[in-house]
Amino acid sequence: MTKRSDMADASCSYRRTGHDPQYGVWRLDSLTDREKEVLLLLGTGVGNRELARELGIAERTVKAHIANIVGKTGQETRTQAAIVSALAHESLCTDPECTRTLAKAPVQRRGPSAA
Repeated sequence: MTKRSDMADASCSYRRTGHDPQYGVWRLDSLTDREKEVLLLLGTGVGNRELARELGIAERTVKAHIANIVGKTGQETRTQAAIVSALAHESLCTDPECTRTLAKAPVQRRGPSAA
């Protein structure tokens, strides 16, 4: 009998499950500017109340924006949309002073170094 951990190591989890969060990034053009702003804030992990306060809109409006974002990006949940936001930060963020760059972050590898 094959152990579950052996199966998990057999292939990429994205390929195995058929769920690739990058797919939502490809659909960002379908979002309005306001939805992009909400998505960017959603990626910070704040709740609806704080999102509403930050944007100066009602919580109900935030919920409507999030529902639109989830649908337009082909996601199923708010959490999946937040992951898309984190993956697409550089595309969504228009702040020239922003220091958050995932692409330039050093890659940390586990295990002994190949020295």
